[in-house]
Amino acid sequence: MAESHRPTLVGRVASNKMQKTVVVVVETRKRHPLYQRMIRQTKRVKAHDETNACQIGDLVRIEQTRPLSKEKHWRVTEILERARVAPPVE
Repeated sequence: MAESHRPTLVGRVASNKMQKTVVVVVETRKRHPLYQRMIRQTKRVKAHDETNACQIGDLVRIEQTRPLSKEKHWRVTEILERARVAPPVE
């Protein structure tokens, strides 16, 4: 498969309640222009998940694509890390 030159982001799945769509929270860090402190900025984007494989808490890589719906312009390319599930309490 050829290497894609589209923008990619890495984020955590916040919601998977829609069919074939997940909400991914992408966190970026940037320096404050005046105070020079690092600031965390979060952005929520909707991404297409063709196989409904993503679960809440998964770390995923998403790639920008053509508009698939009104708000969905990203596609899940791979699941980098599965969410850790707590063991059942007895």
